[in-house]
Amino acid sequence: MADTKLNSLLDRFARRDRLALARLITLVENRTAEVSTVMERIYAQSGHACIIGITGAPGAGKSTLVNRLIGKYRAQGKLVAVLAIDPSSPFSGGAVLGDRVRMTDHYKDAGVYIRSLSTRGHHGGLSRAAREIVKLLDAFGHDIIILETVGVGQTELSVMDLADTTVVVTVPEGGDGVQVMKAGLNEIADVFVVNKADRDGADRIKAELELSVHLRPAGGWRPPVLMTQASMDVGIDALVAQIERHHAYLNEHRDPARESERRAREFMEVLAGEIEERTARALRDGADGAEAIFADVRHGNLNPYSAARRIIEDRAILSDLLSDVRRRGEQE
Repeated sequence: MADTKLNSLLDRFARRDRLALARLITLVENRTAEVSTVMERIYAQSGHACIIGITGAPGAGKSTLVNRLIGKYRAQGKLVAVLAIDPSSPFSGGAVLGDRVRMTDHYKDAGVYIRSLSTRGHHGGLSRAAREIVKLLDAFGHDIIILETVGVGQTELSVMDLADTTVVVTVPEGGDGVQVMKAGLNEIADVFVVNKADRDGADRIKAELELSVHLRPAGGWRPPVLMTQASMDVGIDALVAQIERHHAYLNEHRDPARESERRAREFMEVLAGEIEERTARALRDGADGAEAIFADVRHGNLNPYSAARRIIEDRAILSDLLSDVRRRGEQE
């Protein structure tokens, strides 16, 4: 993308053009060479939104819960964005978009922006793509950003690291509180929600989750356990209140060490991702110097470790490999 075209897109983004926002998010999803330039330009405008993570097992009613939360925050006059991490279609590779189908109540509201992020092709880089999209949504001016994940695997847990407040949703028929702890959710939860609380077993799940909270080390934030019926708009006001309470707690108990560690992790993730993406694009396009080494690896004549060592120890090849993408991007 030419510099003038990218600058025009960023200018429109600064004027809150939703189409420009959508196009920049697409650049992030496609991992184009312009992503780093975009993030450098908008980074200083981010850091103002309240980021809420919603996670839990499939079928827990997360999308219905998010739909209700959108309504509550819009009633407060806040701009809301939702990033739904969707599973990939095994045929098209695209997002299934089920979450967006269930949030049609807000499609005509200009104060709500809903986007799905497919997990295809991202693998370990999913959290980076999600982080960059959250930065874009934040810099665009959204007050509330809701991250919704489809499950409770390691990928989802890493995405939840982006949230200020993580809400873990479970249901009576979803298994007991011990299963929640086994999934690693007990450690990341700031608020527990037992949804579909009108069903049998809800009180038992609530008691087990409260016990798990009680077993946490003394001091610090104690996650509340709430009962909701999202489909009936029951308990959602209490959830909003607890999210606001946790946000206030974070502001009153800022941890410089934790913030420093988060910034360091972000830097390491960005650095590793940038090197990986530049290298992949350069090798795919036939980078000088490394092309012969890459060919030997592809044909089985050289093992990956020896190949990597050769490139790392040859400063000229390494420099060409990492700078090649930027030179091509500036010429396009």
